[in-house]
Amino acid sequence: MAKQKKKLSPDQKAAKKKRQKEYMTIFVNGKQKRVKRPPTIDSMDADEFITRNADPIWLHQNEMWEYMDQTEDSDAKSVFRGPYDSDFDATASVAILKTYGFLG
Repeated sequence: MAKQKKKLSPDQKAAKKKRQKEYMTIFVNGKQKRVKRPPTIDSMDADEFITRNADPIWLHQNEMWEYMDQTEDSDAKSVFRGPYDSDFDATASVAILKTYGFLG
């Protein structure tokens, strides 16, 4: 007859849950290794969260200029779009404002 597994105590269950939340198991050369999980915010990677939610002012204050190029074009189109401007070209307006130094 096989030996029955011993149930974990509440303290052991809590420790196991904390350990599983903090670490993940990966395979390296056919062996299991436990490594820390990457930081996440709202179940998203931290970089993805920043690119989705940060505004250009916050990015500039925190010196994250590499993310500003990605969001600048999409923000410019929505800023200059009026409710009655169906044929309005926002990219041309942004280019004009940049040439005269109104946009960084």
